[in-house]
Amino acid sequence: MVTRVGVLTIKELEDLFVPLLQNCINVIELKKIHGGILKYSLTQSNFLVTKMVDVCDIGGDLEYASLLFKQVNEPNVFLYNAMIRAYTHNHTYGLAVDVYKQMLRDSRAENPILPDKFTFPFLIKSCAGLMCYFLAKQVHAHVCKFGPKSHSITENALIDMYTKCDDLIKAQKVFEQMTERDVISWNTLISGHVRLGQMKKARSLFDKMPYRTIVSWTAMISGYSHMGCYADALDVFRQMQTAGIEPDDISIVSVLPACAQLGALEFGKWIHMYCDRNGLLRKTYICNALIEMYAKCGCISQARQLFELMLEKDVISWSTMIGGLANHGKAPEAIQLFQEMLRANVEPNGVTFLGILSACSHAGFWNEGLSYFDSMRKDYQIEPKIEHYGCLVDLLGRAGRLRQALDIIEEMPMKPDSKTWGSLLSSCRTHSNLEIAVIAMEHLLELEPEDTGNYVLLSNIYADLGKWEAVSKMRKLIRSQSIKKTPGCSLIEVNNEVQEFVSGDDTKPFSEDIFCLLELLALHQDRTKYLVDIMPDDASE
Repeated sequence: MVTRVGVLTIKELEDLFVPLLQNCINVIELKKIHGGILKYSLTQSNFLVTKMVDVCDIGGDLEYASLLFKQVNEPNVFLYNAMIRAYTHNHTYGLAVDVYKQMLRDSRAENPILPDKFTFPFLIKSCAGLMCYFLAKQVHAHVCKFGPKSHSITENALIDMYTKCDDLIKAQKVFEQMTERDVISWNTLISGHVRLGQMKKARSLFDKMPYRTIVSWTAMISGYSHMGCYADALDVFRQMQTAGIEPDDISIVSVLPACAQLGALEFGKWIHMYCDRNGLLRKTYICNALIEMYAKCGCISQARQLFELMLEKDVISWSTMIGGLANHGKAPEAIQLFQEMLRANVEPNGVTFLGILSACSHAGFWNEGLSYFDSMRKDYQIEPKIEHYGCLVDLLGRAGRLRQALDIIEEMPMKPDSKTWGSLLSSCRTHSNLEIAVIAMEHLLELEPEDTGNYVLLSNIYADLGKWEAVSKMRKLIRSQSIKKTPGCSLIEVNNEVQEFVSGDDTKPFSEDIFCLLELLALHQDRTKYLVDIMPDDASE
């Protein structure tokens, strides 16, 4: 039977409202359209209410969507899906699960409402957002019960859910049972391994991929950078270029920390030019990463130049530049830039204060450093972390105020780490304070008993004070405990490739040639010194 309202059927009236809802851009317009729907008694139309919920989803008005949904006496699966989708999109994951539970209760009615392939992807995403592993397994069981048997979007959502719940075994099992894997399947599983630091498994999957996107390459680059495998990060970035994949902003931000840590300046400069050519320097976070790269590669002037050219600076921009100036011993410039930051009405954060405290430490401005430390808490309500206390200890230690530094350590609200005690021990050698050095060493022995540097440092303090018997005891202690010194290493960049040299390692190609060249340089240096020593005083005239 066809129901008519006036001379139009319900279907014809619904069709009249569909274009209005499709062109609706905000909830204010939606409410006007809703008035017309009320006028024609169409509030029980699942079709129109689903369309209205979709508009609320885009506008983020979930309260209005909920009211619309609750007024429908017999919602169908499409309306249920729309509500689950809206709650998931707006990160109200618990409410999405509640709607699904209501759907299951309604499925017991005479006309059951069963979930379909459009229900599960968003429901699974909500489970992943809730990080509820027990719920995730229940939903997976419902996928097996209600179907579909094979649906790549649902299966990809399951892989993502299990990786976020840290169960990569289940994620791998879903992946292996898929009849058709797309690039999203591979990327999701790779990203899961990367997030948990399992780079070998991630690389194995990456190498087996039939087709790679920029997301695949970026996942590997960021993973290697995060794990400190900087040379591998650069290598993957180069392979990506060889494969003809253009870097995007995310891949560039991922590889720049590797350039900074390796000192790969030429590579970093190439990235800077690439960003300039492709208009990426308009993005603040790209400039921030480049500034950090230049600062860590020793090019503080280039970092400052880029900083001054930035159109928009955020707190990260200011903090990175202040920290770079501090690390290059330019304390007055760092402090001046901090004042400029305050005048620009940019509120500092914890990282900013780390930079300014470091600047004061390197310059010996201990009084100013104490003032900034107090200001951090009083003026900006930033609770100092262990790094801030470490900077303060280093600041006071360099200034020779060792007792005050020790008091700071003992009053810290958290347990001091080895870096804090190590900083104090280093300052004790500078100022020949054996009493506090022994206190620091006692704590370091508990925190890192196998670090030979601490033993050597205390031994040097004894030697500086002429306590040779104590020096002998320290050396015997080192030998008796078979403590091994961590070998030193250095990195150089040659022809856009970073080479690492470790003390005692002769496995590098051309090692014999390198050693011969070093001997020649040593002989040349000795000969030059000899000529200078025998040269008459007036020879330069």
